Amino acid sequence: MGFKAIFGLTVLPAAILGGILLACASRRVRDVFFVALVFFSPMIERMDVNFVSREWYRGTSRGFEFSMLDILAISLLVSSILFPREGESRWYWPASLGLMLLLFLYACGNVAANDPKLFGFFELFKMVRGLILVLAVAFYVRTERELRLLIFSLAALVCFEGMLALKQRYFDGINRVPGTIDDSNSLSVFACMTAPVLVAAVNSRLAGWLKALCGAGIVLACLAEILTISRAGVIIMASMLAGAAVCTASYRVTPRRIGLCLVVLVAAMAVTAKSWHTLSQRFQQSSLEQEYGHHHNLGRGYYIRVAEAIVDDNWFGIGLNNWSYRVSNEYGPKLGYRFVHYRGTDKEPSEVIPPNSNIDEAQAAPAHCLAALTAGELGVPGLVLLALLWGRWFQMAASFLWPRTDDPMRRLGVGILFGFGGIFLQSLTEWVFRQSPIYYVFHILLGTLISLYYLKRHEQPVAEVEMIAVETPLEFA
Repeated sequence: MGFKAIFGLTVLPAAILGGILLACASRRVRDVFFVALVFFSPMIERMDVNFVSREWYRGTSRGFEFSMLDILAISLLVSSILFPREGESRWYWPASLGLMLLLFLYACGNVAANDPKLFGFFELFKMVRGLILVLAVAFYVRTERELRLLIFSLAALVCFEGMLALKQRYFDGINRVPGTIDDSNSLSVFACMTAPVLVAAVNSRLAGWLKALCGAGIVLACLAEILTISRAGVIIMASMLAGAAVCTASYRVTPRRIGLCLVVLVAAMAVTAKSWHTLSQRFQQSSLEQEYGHHHNLGRGYYIRVAEAIVDDNWFGIGLNNWSYRVSNEYGPKLGYRFVHYRGTDKEPSEVIPPNSNIDEAQAAPAHCLAALTAGELGVPGLVLLALLWGRWFQMAASFLWPRTDDPMRRLGVGILFGFGGIFLQSLTEWVFRQSPIYYVFHILLGTLISLYYLKRHEQPVAEVEMIAVETPLEFA
């Protein structure tokens, strides 16, 4: 028995049990676990252990990953159910959970019906972790107090990533900064997903210092976005921030608001001007015609063509997380791309690219389009289920658009709406929705949205809420 197996059978269960006991014994410990869960979510790959590792595989999951953050999520979930706060229910049926379970069960059947199965098991395990995380956050966030902890943690995280991006660019000389997520496009998705939430927080009824922290986070997120030199990201970021601001900001003009807008505008213009040469070069590298119409390179159109070939051949897909394996060995060569074949699930493939080849990596990368990746792996039914799930999430978030109010329990739902819009639009050109750091941040926001949606649908009459607020004022920590 190897060291990892012994570790998994001894240390991890003990850590989970210890975390559960601590979280059950103290509400303060539960709060600390939640803050740590949010703040360290983009760094999850630096805190995990990978069982049955296949690091050489170019899939969206390369092992049975388990992280310290999973221990925190399990502890939060169990303690929230066993020891709910006074007046709170132990359990409620989270909105969209039925669709999430249906997609998961379909994915299980898909993995069982296709070979190889190992890579699919990796991704199924990640889906289970995501479900646990969603439920943990949904059952923990029940009042404005927990929501403020989320806002504080998220704002501190975005500020940290933004400052790290500045350091990487201007002190370390990195051209396209990755932050802690190890990829510039992933950092771009992170900024697009989180910054609109901070815009909603700034325009909510919150303490001044917390608004200031969120404002700093917005500025640093914009700077980080520019420094990623992501073409789609810059445009999506501007659109989502503008939408969030229009839907959450007060239309009353004050000198303070004018000054704040000018500071943000000047800072963004300064960094844009300094990075303009790199940005313009990036936009000129390839056109839409080259990306999607050229049939002899690995532009984004290639992924769509491969997905179409897979669906024509197999309407139910080739198996979850099997894109790289099956495309490298079968569908890529059919379309004229000479990838180096995988030699099974246990042997590391050669990384030597054949001479005069039309590829830039030995094995195929996951499709840089979530829809194409899903259609190829899970087939048309899987794509339909995923589309229904996204539609449900957008419907839940859009329900907070009206009536307009500065109540953070309502306004944060609008911020999450535009944050989800950011990752959805970037998922048209990227697969990083499935990358663990982005996957975890997204599911934390999803759990928050589910909780806010439940509370909105079961809120008490206004007069009763005001009476309770007078008798038991909300505390932050």
